[in-house]
Amino acid sequence: MGVNVTNTNLAAQQVADVKILQKVNAAHREAFADKYPGQIEHCLRLTMERLQAGLDKRGSVDLARPDTWILMPQEIRDLAEAAHKLNEIRNTLK
Repeated sequence: MGVNVTNTNLAAQQVADVKILQKVNAAHREAFADKYPGQIEHCLRLTMERLQAGLDKRGSVDLARPDTWILMPQEIRDLAEAAHKLNEIRNTLK
């Protein structure tokens, strides 16, 4: 009989834990949904700053010689594509 009581108590504790996690997860989901547009904006700003810094033509950068560029063409393309996609997401949230 002691084993059944222990199993019943364990099952009740697990149910209570799940209910607590559901409440916590709901709060986290709501907080994330509230903060998400600002996070997208922040990511877009950081991406654009990195792209702008990588396109700097000062110093020894020769536009005719990609080997002197701060960013390689693939990196420029990837950053531009990321900025475009982040902007699309931002626009759909408005």
